[in-house]
Amino acid sequence: MAQAQSADDKFRALYEREWNWRLQESPQLATNVGVHDYDTRLESVTEKTQLEHKRYLQDVLKQLATIDRAQLTPAQQVNYAIYKDQITNAVGSIEVQDYLLPLNSDSSFYGDLAQLPQSLNFATISDYRNYIARLNDVPRYFDENIELMRLGIKRGITVPQVVLTGRDAALRGQVEIKQTSDSGFYAPFKKLPDSISASDAEQLRAEASKAIHDHVIPAYAKVLKFMQNEYVSKARKSIAAYALPNGKNFYQQQIRTYTTLNLSPEEIHAIGLKEVARIHTEMETIIKDVKFSGDFAAFLKFLRTDPQFYAKTPEELLMRASWIAKRIDAQLPHFFGKLPRQPFGIAPVAPEIAPFYTSGRYAGAAEGSHAAGFYWVNTYDLPSRTLYTLPSLTLHESAPGHHTQGALANEQGEQPPFRRYSYISAFGEGWALYAEHLGVEMGIYQTPYENFGRLTYEMWRACRLVVDTGMHAKGWTREQALAFMHDNTALSEHEIETETDRYISWPGQALSYKLGELKIRELRASAEKQLGAKFDIRAFHDAVLSLGSVPLPLLEERINAFIAESH
Repeated sequence: MAQAQSADDKFRALYEREWNWRLQESPQLATNVGVHDYDTRLESVTEKTQLEHKRYLQDVLKQLATIDRAQLTPAQQVNYAIYKDQITNAVGSIEVQDYLLPLNSDSSFYGDLAQLPQSLNFATISDYRNYIARLNDVPRYFDENIELMRLGIKRGITVPQVVLTGRDAALRGQVEIKQTSDSGFYAPFKKLPDSISASDAEQLRAEASKAIHDHVIPAYAKVLKFMQNEYVSKARKSIAAYALPNGKNFYQQQIRTYTTLNLSPEEIHAIGLKEVARIHTEMETIIKDVKFSGDFAAFLKFLRTDPQFYAKTPEELLMRASWIAKRIDAQLPHFFGKLPRQPFGIAPVAPEIAPFYTSGRYAGAAEGSHAAGFYWVNTYDLPSRTLYTLPSLTLHESAPGHHTQGALANEQGEQPPFRRYSYISAFGEGWALYAEHLGVEMGIYQTPYENFGRLTYEMWRACRLVVDTGMHAKGWTREQALAFMHDNTALSEHEIETETDRYISWPGQALSYKLGELKIRELRASAEKQLGAKFDIRAFHDAVLSLGSVPLPLLEERINAFIAESH
């Protein structure tokens, strides 16, 4: 026991030291987890900083290698495996120069910064002054990102040109603001706490307006000019990750990061084709059940064009999502023994990013912010927002999907912070896709069309395995990917285009959903088979979510232990 304690102490000292370093190097992360020592600044992203990070993390791995995992206590053995995977992927990402791509068709360093006002808990004058200081740091932060992108141009590591058209909307939205009080960055100053005097409030508002006018808006204008006059025209014409310098290693690193599995693109492509065929058969069954007279393509056209499947106003879409969410709430106690304390809200996607944003997304609240998580519903271009897919979207993004999993992870105070605040895509997205299927057992899908919507979302994730590997490793064109998505899913044309562009500019991320869901369903089938009448669905789900966000091999270890314990 003394030996195990010694190993535990050595490991704990290592990860606590690295975590404190991580917060110092990543001020936005520090703020989000409730550490406010660095609220006055944004992170440094220069190449010099990136290489310093790599050296530091490589040293962490060397120290980690001196600790015998077998000598750790069981709980720390799990932590060790997760931590090693996390640091190894961080080093690998820097080695393939992923930092030269600080944007994609879905998100960007400048778009993500729009969430800054929601990241702080404004209560004191110091909170507001720290925030103003951070606003004044925006030009430096943007300049460093521009310099990275210039390096990317020189080295042939850029976002593909084809996905950049129109992606300057988020920049324009900031640059074209007529008054600083209209800026989202000014929102915290519209209503200050009563504890702040009128004179102090007036001064804070003046300082905030000056920061936005003199620093934030010009910084956005500079990025907009750079994108228009330099980056887009010089961005690469190819779309494949394999076309990048060191492209095969880059794509394999992305696969490893997002799936936590050592699968080749060819293996993933084959899994995708098999899933597409299986789901297609289930779709055809529904088409027969509703007695539709046309073929599969005609049914998809019917779904894409019939007005009954679309909301007429943004409010109608939001209300329908809210109603579905409350119906789900009523079923949760039947399927989970432990549910999170934190609630979530439902709100529209911000208009400046909505045109190229996904149909919906979940955003958890920052630690200590006393806020709820939010399920963002995209109300832009209503003819592309299908009502028959809304149950699946809601199950995925809110409960029992991302909100349930993420909030429970944050509430596991006994876990070290590198686990509580990390997000492993294969687990998180795999769980959320599993939650969509769980909606069948919960009785959430009320019509054959909603069940078809569930299948089209599942088909969408299966198609991702095919088109992501197809475009990045097998020479597929964008047009081939669009056609494959069009022929096999009932997604709207707008969604098919935005999603395909997302896969082009964010290699590997789209693979995590289906591979993670397949693993969870495989583990559930194994538990049901081995435990028979002893299988408890609530206990199984609690076991899956008990570790937070983990690599899939570790999840398999946990469920195998759960099965052994349940006999």
